[in-house]
Amino acid sequence: MGVLIIGCLHFGHENMAKMRGFSSAEEHDENLITQWNKVVSKNDKVFILGDISMESSKPYHLLHELKGIKHVILGNHDDSRDIKSLLNHVDYISGPLKYKKDYWLTHIPVHPIEFEYRIKGNIHAHIHDVRLNDNRYFHVDAKKLNYQPLSFDIIKNNFNF
Repeated sequence: MGVLIIGCLHFGHENMAKMRGFSSAEEHDENLITQWNKVVSKNDKVFILGDISMESSKPYHLLHELKGIKHVILGNHDDSRDIKSLLNHVDYISGPLKYKKDYWLTHIPVHPIEFEYRIKGNIHAHIHDVRLNDNRYFHVDAKKLNYQPLSFDIIKNNFNF
């Protein structure tokens, strides 16, 4: 079993699909499913760092097409009123998660003060095309990863501590 991470899927979101270069949300969603399933097996655990959709439960059914054991860390566009529905399509849901002692898995990047006493690295999504010039952060937006969840082992090798 591998552990992989990705964020900001934005299933069913027309504007995001167009911003990402697709002609429609359907084309975007099909590409995401195809790319995801190229690298994930049914026994892999995948952390999804928020923004499954754009405050809509309508595209949640697409999550069944994604291989792996899915753990969602809620994002700012994941409507808390839809958590019960989302649990019908994923295995786990949580808020920010401390992982492997030194890392926080979050949707939104943590404040830099957190590195002084809580963590060494932050794996996050949320900021799309923005880049933080700080090697304590690792950004896992779906577009940045070519819509393929990335192995935690590869990610942790990008941190220098």
